[in-house]
Amino acid sequence: QVQLVESGGGSVQSGGSLRLSCTSSHVTVCMAWFRRVPGKEREAVAGIDLHYGGPTYSDSVKGRFTISHDDAKRTVYLEMNSLKPEDSATYYCAAGSQYSQSEGCRAAYLGQGTQVTVSS
Repeated sequence: QVQLVESGGGSVQSGGSLRLSCTSSHVTVCMAWFRRVPGKEREAVAGIDLHYGGPTYSDSVKGRFTISHDDAKRTVYLEMNSLKPEDSATYYCAAGSQYSQSEGCRAAYLGQGTQVTVSS
């Protein structure tokens, strides 16, 4: 069972930045970040193949968010810049064994989530 521990959420003003971190208990093929706002469907924000790179991003965050990873630490990061109030959500780290450019990382495991709040 893969366990994922997220950190780095918080509150920030519009235009600000935050960095989320997620450490996995096991090596996986891919990792990703999803977010959810109450009453809305979960959105895949960013994903990456841990062996080959090739990150994917949702259109809503492209150019503002960057996903990266540190293999030695089994950690994936989400650097979030130019944050907007609509980025406010609970962000979940995910890990899985299937990745594609079209669908990103198919989440088999999810973390507990970390809250991001962006005020205007």
